[in-house]
Amino acid sequence: RLSLNFQDIEVRSVLQLIADFTGLNVVVSDSVTGNVTLRLKNVPWDQALDIILNTKGLDKRQKGNVLYIAPAEEIAAREKAVLEAEKEVQELAPLRTEIFALNYADAADIASLLSSQQGSRTGSNSNSLLSSRGSVTVDSRTNNLLVQDTDEKLEEIRELINTLDIAVRQVLIEARIVNASDNFTRDLGVSFSSSDRHLHNGDLSVVTDFAINLPAANPAGTLGLALAKIPLGTALDLELSAAQNESTAEIVASPRIMTTNKNTARIEQGVEIPYQEASSSGATSTSFKKAVLSLEVTPHITRDDRINMELNVKRDSVGQVFNNVPSIDTREVETRVNVDNGQTVVLGGIFEETISNGTTRVPFLSDIPVLGYLFRSQNKRNDRSELLIFVTPKIINGNLTLR
Repeated sequence: RLSLNFQDIEVRSVLQLIADFTGLNVVVSDSVTGNVTLRLKNVPWDQALDIILNTKGLDKRQKGNVLYIAPAEEIAAREKAVLEAEKEVQELAPLRTEIFALNYADAADIASLLSSQQGSRTGSNSNSLLSSRGSVTVDSRTNNLLVQDTDEKLEEIRELINTLDIAVRQVLIEARIVNASDNFTRDLGVSFSSSDRHLHNGDLSVVTDFAINLPAANPAGTLGLALAKIPLGTALDLELSAAQNESTAEIVASPRIMTTNKNTARIEQGVEIPYQEASSSGATSTSFKKAVLSLEVTPHITRDDRINMELNVKRDSVGQVFNNVPSIDTREVETRVNVDNGQTVVLGGIFEETISNGTTRVPFLSDIPVLGYLFRSQNKRNDRSELLIFVTPKIINGNLTLR
């Protein structure tokens, strides 16, 4: 900070004082003239300099520790002349052709980027990646770019390609689809009962741990789906294996799929239902409708190596049959959750209820007239199972090893 108090002092002298105070090398144009009266107390030197320049219609340009000061019109005219000279040099510069071999990026995408930024034929665009005379051609067979332009532009394009042509990080998505009994979910620490913590239009409420209540489904097969996180370090595979041995859970499928960062991975399991379809001519043909359980995961790796997942779960079931054509009841939920690398998310709340009637009887004795009913009994069984989907994302390094 500095203080200045002068009456009718030459502008050049004030600029010299500021140069001595800051230690900068100052070059003042000969066209800078006039006097100024000022009183500044404890003002930052750069603010004081701007005030003086604005008062006298001056401007500055700094390169390194050298400060050039001149009237604003003079600086603008000088810069315009420099741009025009550069344009003439660019228009007269010889064109050279270079082939860029891309390893990871798509050549067509890079070519579109270069072409969209190309300068106009009638003017100069210092921000363009190709000059007005430049051109780019894609060799899709080898994923190469054939670029023709000046040496200066080719160097800029080379730097851009080195920045963009890098390996995209990958994510391994492990899914476990489990049919579980109420005892299994209770032992694991999850209660899928009515609660005020649930999903509204696919938005996830705050989840602090794995012990969370999720909304129950009323009719059999309804998708009252919600989500919870399993803490890191949970031996999930051991839990599932033990549950299978105890017949409290059954692993329906354990698919794995790898996808690149920000690209969608899809896991689908289900059946195709055949039905007869009649054409306008009266002929019939067999058509199929899909009834599937599908899971779509779009991972986004954050800078701190966490994974933001967009989840889409769809559960189809066969509904009523109209005119021999089965209807498909579709229930779909979308949500987003942020997890640590390797942390498991469980989606539950898909309940199915099976009601069965049976007869237990003693052979021969149950067939005795009148007294046979003493040796047989009717029983009704109500089995309630729940479909749980465990999703575990893991970041894969460039050498295909888990991070």
